[in-house]
Amino acid sequence: MIAFPEKEEPVHIDRRAFLATLGSAAVVEAMSSEARADALEHYMIAQLDKPAGPPAQPLVVRRGAGALFGGPSPSGQRPELTALATLPERPTLVDFIRFRGTPSIGNHILQSANDALKKGEPEETVLACLLHDFVLNLMKTDHGWWGAQMMEPYVSEKVSWAIRHHQALRFYPDPSVGYEYPELGKDYVPAPYIKASYESARKHKWYMDARMITVHDLYAFEPGMKVAIDPFMDIIGRHFRQPKEGLGFDGSPVAHMWRTLNYPDNPL
Repeated sequence: MIAFPEKEEPVHIDRRAFLATLGSAAVVEAMSSEARADALEHYMIAQLDKPAGPPAQPLVVRRGAGALFGGPSPSGQRPELTALATLPERPTLVDFIRFRGTPSIGNHILQSANDALKKGEPEETVLACLLHDFVLNLMKTDHGWWGAQMMEPYVSEKVSWAIRHHQALRFYPDPSVGYEYPELGKDYVPAPYIKASYESARKHKWYMDARMITVHDLYAFEPGMKVAIDPFMDIIGRHFRQPKEGLGFDGSPVAHMWRTLNYPDNPL
């Protein structure tokens, strides 16, 4: 006699647990019915794939994840995931800074650029300060390298080089320009590749361009200070090569990085 399997019990869906995987209430409200249905299907499949045993701990975002995707801010706080504005058909750098940057990172880069501007730095240094940490919205790990690659097709070689190397230089003091690493981090020993990057940069003709990012890379925000992007519009216009198709649609080797920020809720 052939033994047929017993009738399977329906999968029980914990509504609260499912909604929690989607983000805030605003995110859920902004989703189309089709998107919610797809998300529910993926969630049910994931439940079937779970091994039997004690319930798993809630998933958390890895520290390397960009802030726009729920990763922690530099202070360790996780931003609330809210519905995002739709970018224009041909989005510009200013559109991304305004609508695809978390408040803490946006405030940080604007304050850094403003400090450089007030102290009379060259325009390319001001631009480098404005751009140096924008990539933290996308990726935190090796953000100097990621940030330089993201900006490389649109800025001078010197600006992208400075952005790349500021990550390593920030761990090492330079008394000649009054730069000291923050007291709380003085016991930290950088990884060998960071040290090698610093030693290489120290001998480079553009060393000081990267170093000045660290000088204006404020580790403590000025309380209550809000900096608008307006004072930097002309500098962006002169030194950032905005593609006519819009960032993410120009076919550059980094277009996918901008599209990822444009459409962070795309499932695949």
